[in-house]
Parts: sequence; C-alpha cells; structure tokens
Amino acid sequence: MSTKPVIVYGASGYTGRLICEYLREFGIPFVAAGRSSATLKTSMESHVPGIETADYEIAEVAHDVESLTELFRGASVVCNTVGPFSSYGPEVVRACLAAGVHYLDTTGEQDWLITCDEAYGADFAAAGLLLSPGLAQMYTTGEIAAELCLEYPGLDTLDIAVFWGGSPTIASTRTILVNAATSRAHYLRQNTYAEFDPNQGLVPLVVPGQHELAMSLPWGGTSHPVWYRNDPRVANCKAQGGVFNAELMNGVPLIVAQALEATKDMDPVARDAALTATAAQVMNQMPPRENPRLNKSLDSVHASGPLARAHCVIHGNQNYKQTGLMQAFAASWLLQQPPKRVGFASGCKAFGHRELLGQLRAFGLVSAPVLTVQDN
Repeated sequence: MSTKPVIVYGASGYTGRLICEYLREFGIPFVAAGRSSATLKTSMESHVPGIETADYEIAEVAHDVESLTELFRGASVVCNTVGPFSSYGPEVVRACLAAGVHYLDTTGEQDWLITCDEAYGADFAAAGLLLSPGLAQMYTTGEIAAELCLEYPGLDTLDIAVFWGGSPTIASTRTILVNAATSRAHYLRQNTYAEFDPNQGLVPLVVPGQHELAMSLPWGGTSHPVWYRNDPRVANCKAQGGVFNAELMNGVPLIVAQALEATKDMDPVARDAALTATAAQVMNQMPPRENPRLNKSLDSVHASGPLARAHCVIHGNQNYKQTGLMQAFAASWLLQQPPKRVGFASGCKAFGHRELLGQLRAFGLVSAPVLTVQDN
C-alpha cells in the first residue's frame, strides 16, 4: 500500500525519470515503481537532478493486477510509462480502477487509446476517476494548438503536424515497431475512423519557419482522431509527424517493412521477442539529456470549415521534458481538485488547454503560440 500520493510506474525509464524530476519541483511526494529496485535506485540517484531533496521511495512490483492494485492503494494518481501500452497497459488500468486512483500515461499507440475509450472509459467515469492516456508532447501540445483554433466557431476539420528534434528512446523505438506490426493507423473522416493507406510511405509536409520540406508518417495515427471522434465541433482530423532528422525519417519505413516481413509468420511471443531485438539494433541506449538548442519541437494545426480558417503554430524545445512537466502538473492538479472531466478524457479536456499551455510557458518549454484566424 502506498504512503505517497503519486506513483510513477516505469520510473527508471527516460520519461519516467523526467516525471520524477518535475514532481520534485512541484514538491509532490512520489513512489518510483518498477520491476527492479536496484535499477530504480541507480536511475533516481544518477539521472534525476536534485533527487536528494525529493520526498520519495522506491517500490519493486510484479506486473500483474493483484500486485499493482496492492501498491496503488492509498495513492491518488498513477503516471504510467510502461509500454508498449497495448501489451502492458491493461493490468495497470485495471489495477487503478480496483484501487480507486486516477490514471495517466504517455502513450502514442492509437489502438491503446481506442481500447481505453471503449473498454474502460465508462467504468472510470462511474467511479469518478480520470482515465487520460497520451498526456505527452507529441500529442497534447498539438491538441493545445488545435484547441486554440477551435475557440473560434465554424471550424470542423483539423490538419495536424507534429515534429521534434532528437532520437526516440529505447522504449519508443520498440513501441513503434510493435504498433506497426499489430495495429492499423486511422484518421477521422466525418466522425468515423478511416484507415491510412499502409503503403503510402513518407509524405512531405510544409513546416512553418523553414524552407525545407519535412518528411512525415502517420506515426500510428496518433491520439488526436480518438480524442476528437466524439467532439461535436470536429468531423475530420488527420495527424502526421516525425523527427526533423531526414536521414532517420527515411530509414524508418525500411526498418518497419523489414521487421514486418521477418515476423509475419511468427506467433505473438516470438514476434515480440524479434521486434524487441530489432528495436535494440536501432536504439540500444538511453539518449542523452535533452539540449534546448538541439531538441526542438513544432506543433502546427490548420483548422478549417466551410467559411473559416485558423492556423496555430507552437514552437518549443525538449519534447520529453514537456511530457514530464505535463504529467507532473496533471498529478498536482488531481491532488488538489477534481479534473474538468472524468472517465476517458484527453489532457486538454481534463485540465484545460490554456492551463497546460501556461505551465509549458512558465517553465520555458514553448514560445507564445502564433495564431492566425480568417473568417467571413
């Protein structure tokens, strides 16, 4: 049973450490939880600046509903960073529901968001609990830009681009491959999921602020079509994105295609092991701590309607730190007041897009949004 109000599950990973770092800055006691207490101890002491001033403890826990439920009891919020979420998320969500705690995660897996919405959303709502997967830079910062556009009436279509500078983590690389092998990517067309052409390959996009085109992928479809499927303001939503590194982007479709071909006849267990090995070949070490001069982010949303247009661009830096901050702020909010919405809800719906933007601005992680509105 937890004696701290917040549990970071998967705290030894790259994103988990950043969540712990910001929980310390908010002065929030937390439990750093995961499979190995030794790994957690090393990770906290070596990679979380100022950890000696944090109020925290370490908990080693098995990944099953019973063990997780026992750990979660007494806490208020769980920040889950253990992916692929489609594989490891159900036990955590069910344990949160059993223990009566709010659930946050950093997923970008569209199929996991759909599962959360359809399989668990109603139960969390009935319990007065928040189920908010995908609270992360690659999704929430873009949603903030979309919501700023949607403050103006007459818009029903969202065209979203998300880019960032840097390399994906070990966990993100594995998740990309597993997601590509086990699920399809969708966009929203007239409030209905439509599948991206799996053979479309890279798509060049115009990126605000630079002359060079950037190469993009559906990136699993992203969270945005799921969040907006039941929003009465939005009928269509499509998101694409990637990293600014063109060489890396050009290699992603080839890596994914080779992995899919090599594992197409394998059973799920063998396929997972093979994809994990392939991911290790692509990225087998933690990326360095982010540098704001190198690790830049860009979220661009074109919103349109029959007679109206709006465009919002948010330039930022250190996308993983943006994720860590938003997770910590959400936890802080939930310790002090109820979310704006219970059950399945995005970060913007649960905490407010301007509130989240304010935190990102206060910590110097994004610049003021550039919003252009045209209406008739």
